[in-house]
Amino acid sequence: MARKLGTILVDMGFLDEDGLWKVLEAQKQTGGTELIGRVAVRLGMVTEDKVLKALSEQLGMKVVRVAEMNLAPELAEVVNESMAAAFKIVPISVGKKDKSVTVAMAEPQNPSTLESLRSFLGVEVKGAISNEEDVAAAIKKLYAGKEETIADVVRQIEEDSDLSQFSHRKESTIDLEAIEEMAEAAPVRKLLNMVLLLAIKDKASDIHFEPFEEEYKMRYRVDGILYELVPPPRHLAPAISSRIKVMANLDIAERRLPQDGRIELNIGGNQVDIRVSTLPTLFGESVVLRILDRTVVNLDLRNIGMADDMLAIWKKIIHKPNGVILVTGPTSSGKTTTLYATLNELNKISEKIITTEEPVEYDIDGLIQVPINPEIGVTFAACLRAILRQDPDKILVGETRDLETAEISIQASLTGHIVFTTLHTNDAPGAVTRLRDMGVPTFLITATVEAVLAQRLVRKICANCRTEYTPTEDVALQLGYTMEQAKTKKFYYGRGCERCNNTGYKGRMGLFEMLIMNDELRELITSEVSLDEFREVARKHGMRTLRESGMIAIHTGQSTVDEVARETLNEE
Repeated sequence: MARKLGTILVDMGFLDEDGLWKVLEAQKQTGGTELIGRVAVRLGMVTEDKVLKALSEQLGMKVVRVAEMNLAPELAEVVNESMAAAFKIVPISVGKKDKSVTVAMAEPQNPSTLESLRSFLGVEVKGAISNEEDVAAAIKKLYAGKEETIADVVRQIEEDSDLSQFSHRKESTIDLEAIEEMAEAAPVRKLLNMVLLLAIKDKASDIHFEPFEEEYKMRYRVDGILYELVPPPRHLAPAISSRIKVMANLDIAERRLPQDGRIELNIGGNQVDIRVSTLPTLFGESVVLRILDRTVVNLDLRNIGMADDMLAIWKKIIHKPNGVILVTGPTSSGKTTTLYATLNELNKISEKIITTEEPVEYDIDGLIQVPINPEIGVTFAACLRAILRQDPDKILVGETRDLETAEISIQASLTGHIVFTTLHTNDAPGAVTRLRDMGVPTFLITATVEAVLAQRLVRKICANCRTEYTPTEDVALQLGYTMEQAKTKKFYYGRGCERCNNTGYKGRMGLFEMLIMNDELRELITSEVSLDEFREVARKHGMRTLRESGMIAIHTGQSTVDEVARETLNEE
């Protein structure tokens, strides 16, 4: 195990014991997020040069003076600018025999950086230590006037004579050896690297590679909306899908069956997990990459878009000692994020929290997380039975799909556990009907369900280009206002700027509808009243509907009429 940097600084005579304690105390005040070397430099206790020497001793890497180097222009071809900026590295040399690349690193403490670079570049990558300012200046100098776009790389591919020989051949006639050769070609690697890094930079959730008869499309999803990228030549389809398969350790020879895999990257100190799914289609393999980046999803209840008054009630409800709490909504409505943020709030050393999910999307320290695998009989119901023997306090069941899972969740809550789970229903009152339709007896629903939270996701207006406007009569009518009423309220939209890629939107927020159970509502469930009647009584007891939450988001300048209409108005 590598020695700690603080110990090395003391051993090398750069710091004394008292100085080290001061540095450690200062680091603790930052929540342990600032690196110890940076804290020591900030406090003026050591110079940056001394920290670099200590890092060299710790990591077994040499220190290089990038500022004094004359970097060859060809190095810009080896590592592209987006990769250099993302990883905070600059290429300084290429091995003549083995083509290995040596890079100067501004953050050498991160061991996964070199591993991720090897995966991207397909050659051995060696590290050297440099400081952040020198690396940033070297990147600026090396890539000045050489900024490449995806369109530039596509153009290079079209002009590449080695790859163009496959343009007139059918995919089925290209042998495995040729596909492997295409997948390893430098332009194909460069294109895929650029698409991946661009998607991560733009906080995309998915990247789609789609083969059609005459073209090959690349699209990525940002804030729930798909955007098309410059399409590569059609004949590259097998090369791109094979390159992704190599990165995800999948079988490149198997093109008839769907496959699932994962790629793990570490970019700028952030762990990015990429789920890979391949699907054989009429015209080749469709590949979708799901990007799970912990820095994009903010697992904090205060940041999910819930109004303060509703958040206060939710925080009270989730601390109940037992019962079932349901979060409902369609696919991709943010249910998992809300539940993760909720469990993060409850994650204390005094509580045992166990989750069962399909798949486990984000690993959270302190939670016991169990992945579902129906192929070997590890279903939600089977897992839940085992979880109850693990002495939990709080349980998350990823999804309640059938009566068996619902019944075990209810039994768990009756034996003194709080159970969180999700359902697919349009609104909060509909969850009761859904449980009844599954076959759950009404007396069990009334005895265990404590609250139902329905939600939708809408895009947020970009704060940088938000502009107030007066709506047209059509918009006013759509919201149920007269023009006079509309003039008394505020409406906003995003003009579009560089910060939001000219879309007018940046990020997403939740719209919520919270139903808190009480005696009157429980009696109505037992009486099996109609859903409309149940909804009306719930509203009398203070349930704010999704539409009402949407109206608040419109008038406070958080979202637009179009976004809220798309997600809520059509349902009422």
